Amino acid sequence: MTNRPRHILGIDFGGSSLKAAIADTSQGLLLSEPVRRETSIDITPEDTVATIREMVNDLNWRGPVGLGYPGVVKRGICLSAANVSKQWIGLNAQELLHGVVDDRVAVINDADAAGLAELKFGAARSEAGPDGRVVLMLTLGTGIGSAFFYRGQLFPNTEFGHIELLGGDAEHYAAASVRVRQSLDWKEWASRLNRYLQEMEKLVSPDLIVLGGGISENFDKYQSYLSTRATIAVASLGNAAGILGAALAVDTPV
Repeated sequence: MTNRPRHILGIDFGGSSLKAAIADTSQGLLLSEPVRRETSIDITPEDTVATIREMVNDLNWRGPVGLGYPGVVKRGICLSAANVSKQWIGLNAQELLHGVVDDRVAVINDADAAGLAELKFGAARSEAGPDGRVVLMLTLGTGIGSAFFYRGQLFPNTEFGHIELLGGDAEHYAAASVRVRQSLDWKEWASRLNRYLQEMEKLVSPDLIVLGGGISENFDKYQSYLSTRATIAVASLGNAAGILGAALAVDTPV
């Protein structure tokens, strides 16, 4: 028996862009080409919502919507703002979305969204059931996003990119953007990432670490420099993970 199609609009909100597509959350597929709008860290919540409304209209969408937000989200309220305007803090993003569509909406941390997608359809799908082991998903980009699972259940809003490492935020030391900003070669950057991964092993003892973000496409260039007890896998859904996971959040209590 096949799953009934479940079509939901997923939106991935980042510091530099908004990406949206219609997803089939029963099959783990994007049914439309992602619509993309460039943004900036200074874009206001009002302008962000107006941009989302344009994207919804471009896709002629009238159904449920899930949004992956780059920060801590509880019951639809944004409690932090990493790489987006601080004006989001304290706002009820779920209510703002209800002003765009007259249907079910959900707002979830963006790394948690990517993790949900990889757990259900991607590199961590073997750990999705009640016997699933400890999974740590990390998105390496401007910062470091994290999603944490045990026995197939999400522990939301971990924000492990902000643990203290060498006196500062770990993401300021080991994010993918640091490699570019500081002109580090692959070995230099990977040694930083490895130090971070080993610190995470001390804290949460993952069995599987899934590495996502654009830099995961270059895994062969730094894989040999990583040494962990946990198995390391590369995220398999690419840029679709954030969109698909945001859509999954509509039917996933967080």
